Amino acid sequence: MKVLLAMSGGVDSSVAALVLRNQGHDVVGVTMRLWGGESDTGCCSVSDVDDARRVAQQLGIDHLVFNFSEEFNEHVVDPYVASHVAGTTPNPCIECNRHLKFDRLIERGRALGFDAVATGHHARIVDDSGVLRVGRGEDALKDQSYVVHMLSGEDLAYMMFPVGFMQKSDVRQLGVDFGLRTATKPDSQDVCFIGSTIGRAGFLEPRLSFNAAEVVDQSGAKVGEVSAVELVTLGQRRGLGLGGGDKRYVVAVDVPARRVTVGDEASLFVESENLRNMVWPHKEDEQLVLNGEVLVQGSAHGERAAARIECHGGEYRMVWARPNRRIAPGQTVVFYDKADQVVLGGAIVAP
Repeated sequence: MKVLLAMSGGVDSSVAALVLRNQGHDVVGVTMRLWGGESDTGCCSVSDVDDARRVAQQLGIDHLVFNFSEEFNEHVVDPYVASHVAGTTPNPCIECNRHLKFDRLIERGRALGFDAVATGHHARIVDDSGVLRVGRGEDALKDQSYVVHMLSGEDLAYMMFPVGFMQKSDVRQLGVDFGLRTATKPDSQDVCFIGSTIGRAGFLEPRLSFNAAEVVDQSGAKVGEVSAVELVTLGQRRGLGLGGGDKRYVVAVDVPARRVTVGDEASLFVESENLRNMVWPHKEDEQLVLNGEVLVQGSAHGERAAARIECHGGEYRMVWARPNRRIAPGQTVVFYDKADQVVLGGAIVAP
């Protein structure tokens, strides 16, 4: 098959290229140029593009670069800034996967006549009684099913995850055995468009106005002040200038009122949360989820908790089986089956 493989310049996509080539596929690597500004982190740096190109040369496959910078600004960077203005906590890597690394890449792959699109994600494509679903990667510690949960059955029929059935240690060893330059390269951990020297505050400062806010306890009494309410996140404990004493956490952020409310850890636990932007891999999955209990994961490697998903008047709500630590509005939750193996849907937590 003729396969278009997304190459980020990391070891996973490099080994994915090796595996696909060794399986006899006609592989073409592509690196997406997403962020047009300065970057020294993640998969947007100049060195990462160069690593991808040189690995392609090592493997004897063609390498392309697609410029999706306008779409990246529209779907990832602008919403990231807007979320801070609104007092919610964005997940830019999810939105990049949703709009760029899959939607646009799949669209481009089909337009160019490729038989499949592949990535180096640690996830599996599972045939669930004739229905294709995203499944957890073989390596539980590196599982990335959470970040690719938005793929539909139609998408999965066109996708390949060559390293999803491998342990990360085996991926690295295969890279070492074949002398790939990325074999021992550390995994990317940071938001790719935020440089390590400026951080989140340095990135946002030219793009929005920071506003000081009072910090109050749950009785409304002022206990402190922060210099930028836009940088405060639900559940945050440090950086609030509260001094010693009992641990206090952010339990509410009100940007228009310039107010941050803090409380003890127990105040973070809730019985339910509102949801928006529902994702259903298959049309039938909505009723399947609404008629039963699912396991919910609220971060890339977070613990799962049982919940029911309810819908009343078109409004969705996640009701925990037992009180659970609140997930910040703007964050993504992914629904798994009771066996905790395949994705049944997902959503964004609403304020």
